[in-house]
Amino acid sequence: MTDKLLYSLARPLLFSMEPEKAHHFALPALQRIARMGLGGLCSKPADDVRTVMGITFPNPVGLAAGLDKDGAYIDGLATLGFGSIEIGTVTPRAQPGNPQPRMFRLPKADAIINRMGFNNGGVDAFVHNVQSSRFYQDKQGVLGLNIGKNADTPIERAADDYLHCLEKVYPYASYVTVNISSPNTKNLRQLQGASELDALLAQLKNAQQRLADQHRRYVPVALKIAPDIDAEQIKTIADALLRHKIDGVIATNTTITRDAVQGLPHAEEAGGLSGKPVFELSNRVIRALKAEVGDVLPIIGVGGIFSGADAVTKVQAGASLVQLYSGLIYQGPGLVRECGNALHNVRPY
Repeated sequence: MTDKLLYSLARPLLFSMEPEKAHHFALPALQRIARMGLGGLCSKPADDVRTVMGITFPNPVGLAAGLDKDGAYIDGLATLGFGSIEIGTVTPRAQPGNPQPRMFRLPKADAIINRMGFNNGGVDAFVHNVQSSRFYQDKQGVLGLNIGKNADTPIERAADDYLHCLEKVYPYASYVTVNISSPNTKNLRQLQGASELDALLAQLKNAQQRLADQHRRYVPVALKIAPDIDAEQIKTIADALLRHKIDGVIATNTTITRDAVQGLPHAEEAGGLSGKPVFELSNRVIRALKAEVGDVLPIIGVGGIFSGADAVTKVQAGASLVQLYSGLIYQGPGLVRECGNALHNVRPY
């Protein structure tokens, strides 16, 4: 029985549950499967090694942050064939996130709206989960750790939260992602402004250099940005990334626009919209970034990938790697293999 057939049988059950309940049902089940040694249920993409940010990725298809905020299900997710797994976003202190309900499916648009609000158990619990995983202990693959700020931290002190998290996660990360683009933490996207971004990146780069000396290991830092930025903002961000020698950029997070889902149930819910409606929005940002940074700064493309052809489009737009999230919910784990095989030997233009 193929993984696609298995998921076609499981999806009606999962979609009969509230989205967050389905999430808390599926991931523990996946973790149990891994512990039972049954990870072979999912066929993996062909090996297709890529070196990006100085890291060797076994294939170019990664898991985007947000599915496993606390790093509690790393070993289960590792059975799905990803070339990298990114977990988080984690904050310095535990926080409950926004009130429920806070996640909504829009099946007619192959989309999800969420306003989770960085719900997580805090960075100390997060690091403990990473250390406890077989994936980390056995150095099985590439692990990205995604960091953010607490909701009650004033925006003018946001850098303190990022620096605290960077210090904590640095020894355990293959790379660290700095999330300044979630629409669900008040004023967070303000950090994408020219002066705010410049100040934040300068502090992060100084800390990265200090930690590299301390741990005798250089861990790349990537910035995750929003799709809702114009050409001038893209240029400003690109200039700052190059000037501060940041190692990579992840494009993009969810969108606050609703043009593609007008009139659908839940379309007016507050939060970030992901899935197919963000596909072209993120592609536009990737193309514009690529025009600014060329081959100097690698781009990881995220947003609306539902097929191997979608993954190829992302890479042709300028991405060196891709990440999945909403497509995985709608299409199932077979999407990992489909995208990996479609990208075999495909490189950015």
